[in-house]
Amino acid sequence: MTALLSFLPILAVGVLLVGFRLPASRAMPVSYLVAAGLALFVWQVPGVQVAAASIKGLSLTLRLLFIIFGAILLLNTLKHSGALAVIRNGFTNISADRRVQVIIIAWLFGAFIEGAAGFGTPAAVTVPLMVGLGFPAMAAVVAGMIIQSTPVSFGAVGTPILVGVNKGLAGDESVKTAVADMGFGQWDGFLAFVGFKVALLHAIVGTLIPLLLVVFMTRFFGKNKSAHEGLAVWPFALFASFALTVPYVLVARFFGPEFPSLLGALIGLAIVVPVAKRGWLMPKGEPWDFPPRTEWEAGWTGGMEIDLKSGQAGEPPKVGVFTAWLPYLLLAGLLVLTRLEALPLKAWLRCIQLKWNVFGTGIFVDETPLYVPGTVFIVVSLIAVALHRMNGPGVGAAWGESLKTTAKASVALLFTVPMVQVFLNTGVVPTTFETWIGFRYTDGSGLAGYEKMPIALANGVAALAGGAYPLLAPALGGFGAFVAGSNTISNMMFSLFQFEVAVKIGIDATWMVALQAVGGAAGNVICVHNVVAASAVVGLPGREGEVIRKTLLVFVYYALAAGVIGFVFLKLGLLPPGG
Repeated sequence: MTALLSFLPILAVGVLLVGFRLPASRAMPVSYLVAAGLALFVWQVPGVQVAAASIKGLSLTLRLLFIIFGAILLLNTLKHSGALAVIRNGFTNISADRRVQVIIIAWLFGAFIEGAAGFGTPAAVTVPLMVGLGFPAMAAVVAGMIIQSTPVSFGAVGTPILVGVNKGLAGDESVKTAVADMGFGQWDGFLAFVGFKVALLHAIVGTLIPLLLVVFMTRFFGKNKSAHEGLAVWPFALFASFALTVPYVLVARFFGPEFPSLLGALIGLAIVVPVAKRGWLMPKGEPWDFPPRTEWEAGWTGGMEIDLKSGQAGEPPKVGVFTAWLPYLLLAGLLVLTRLEALPLKAWLRCIQLKWNVFGTGIFVDETPLYVPGTVFIVVSLIAVALHRMNGPGVGAAWGESLKTTAKASVALLFTVPMVQVFLNTGVVPTTFETWIGFRYTDGSGLAGYEKMPIALANGVAALAGGAYPLLAPALGGFGAFVAGSNTISNMMFSLFQFEVAVKIGIDATWMVALQAVGGAAGNVICVHNVVAASAVVGLPGREGEVIRKTLLVFVYYALAAGVIGFVFLKLGLLPPGG
C-alpha cells in the first residue's frame, strides 16, 4: 500500500498532463499538493520539514532557471547580432543532401547545443534552422526530438548528473555509507564514475540514432516514403555516430560529466564536416531531397518562415563566420577552464558559498552562485555584444525575450522541483530537529513509521520484478523525464529509488543509477514539454500527438536496448562493479 501511495504524485503528473492534457503550469501544482499531503497526513512528516524540503526545491529551481536564462540569452544575443544567420548559412555550403544535413545539424550541432545549454535549447536552435534550410516543419520537429537522447545525460554542462543524480542521492546516509564502502573518498569521484558508466551505455545504444534519424526522414517525409533511402547512407551515419560517441566516452572518462556532449560534438563536427564536403561515404546518385513544397502533406507545414539574411533590425549580418562561432568557442573554453581541478579558477568561483540548514532540519540549501554555468553564459553573452558590435535595441530585445521565455518555464519548475524534494525528504530527521519536537525518528521513516517514499516505492517494484528489474530501470527513468519534463528532475526523483532497488536485489547500484540516467535522457524524446516547445517554435500547435507517436518508437528502442544490455551484462558479470 505504501508503494502505491508513493507512486501517486508521479501518477498525478501522468494523468493530468497526458490524460486530461493540462499544461504543466496547472498539473505540477496538483502533483506538489499530492506529495505534500501524503507527507503530512500519511507519513506524518512535520510541517516544518515539508516546508524545508520545499525551500530547498525552490533553491534548486532558481539555479535551473539561471542556467536556462543564460543559455537562452546567448542564443537570442547571437540571433539579434546576425551571427545565428551566418551560422545557418554555413550549413548550406556543406552538402545538398538532406540526409547529411540532418545528421550534421540535429545530431552533431544539436548535441553541442545540448551539451552547452540543455533544457530544450537544441530544439529552439536546430528546429528553426532546419526549417530555414527547407525542411518541412514536422520533419524538423521530429528530428529535433530524436537527438534529445544520447547527449542529454551530459546536457547543460552535466546538470542531469551533477544536479539530478547528485541531489537525488547526496542526502541519504545509507548511500553515503555504501559509496564509502566502494572505495570513493570524494563524492565528486563517485559522480564522475557513474557518469562514465552512463557514457558507455549511451555510446552503445546511441550508435544507431543518426541512422534512425535519416530513416525517419526518408520513411515519413520522403517522396517515396522509403526507409531504404535512409538506410543507404549507413556508412556515413555510423561514421558520424562514432565521430561523436568515441570522444564522448573518452571525455567522460578523463574530464568528468560536464563535457562529454559539449566536446564530443565539437570533435565530431570537426571530423564529419570535411568528410561531408567531399561527399565521402555517401551512395552514388543524386542527393536526396524532400519532395517539392507543392507536394507536401498538409500536416507537414507550420506557420514559420526563417529569413537567413537578417541581422540587427533586419539588416544583412555584418558578422564573419569565425566571429559568429567565436562565442560558442569561448563558451566551451570557459566551461572547460572553470571545471578543471588543476586550475585555480574552479576554487575561485566556488569561494562564495551560501549554505543553510533550513529550520535546523538537516535539509541543506547549498549554493555556489558564481560556479553555476548560467554565470558563464551571461559573461559570454556580454562578450558577444562587444564582438558583434550590437546596438542598444538589439541587446534590449535579446534580454527582454530571454526573460519572457524563462518566466514561462518557471511556473512548472516552481512546483516540480519542490515536489521532488518533498518526495525525497519523507524520512529521517537529524538530532538537531528531534529536540525541537520531542520525538526520535526511526531511521528512514516518518512519525508514522513508514519508510520514505522512494524506498517504499523501491520495495514495491523490487517485490514485483525481482531480479529482472534492470530491464525496467531505463523505462522508469524515461517515464520520469516524460512526466516531469527533464532528465535532471527524473534523476532527482528516481536515483535513490534505483540505488535502493539494486541493493535489495543484490546487484551493482552504480550501474543501476547509470541505467536510470540513460533512460531519463531517452525520455526527452517523448517529453511533452519539449514537444510542445519545439512545435510552437515553427508554428505547429496541436500537432504534438503526431510527433510523439513517431518519436515513441525511438524511445522504446532506447529504453529496451539499454535495459537488455544492463540486464545481460550485470547477470553475466561483464560490467566491473563499484569503483
